Amino acid sequence: MNRYFKSAYLFGVLGGLLGIISFFTLSFFNEDPTTLNLIFGYVIVPISIYLALRYFKDYSNHGYISFAEGMSVGFVAYMIIAILSFIGIYLILSFDSSLFELIKSSKIDTLVTSKETIVSQVGDNSYEATLESVKEMEISDVALNDAIWKIVPGLFFTIIISIILRKNPN
Repeated sequence: MNRYFKSAYLFGVLGGLLGIISFFTLSFFNEDPTTLNLIFGYVIVPISIYLALRYFKDYSNHGYISFAEGMSVGFVAYMIIAILSFIGIYLILSFDSSLFELIKSSKIDTLVTSKETIVSQVGDNSYEATLESVKEMEISDVALNDAIWKIVPGLFFTIIISIILRKNPN
């Protein structure tokens, strides 16, 4: 079982650390690094999954990988990325509460400046509920949101990459 997940652990940890580093670095250049970090996640997650599956196929499984093996290795890789990203962002925001307050105020400002557009699309009640939700936001909400947006595309890319790399022995 360990051979199945050696590559997943390796590239999952690498992707998770890159996610943490990107959040930390982006916090110096932008008062709300969450949006740019999500975009960076859309790049690093598929690359990490591809490398994990390719490494498993080439070095652990004699050049073969089934769809199920690809899904298993990919799942472990993107879950490790998401968990490490959650922990890293949570710790960064816990130690730097002013950054969390900047993120929160930025999200509130975005909602306030876009009120007319949002209300026309979803209605006044939804807008008010969203605004209240953002005002009550906690550090764990920011970290969990980032983790979720590592998992969702991770599943999507794992399916695609597993299909592309699939090669069963004859």
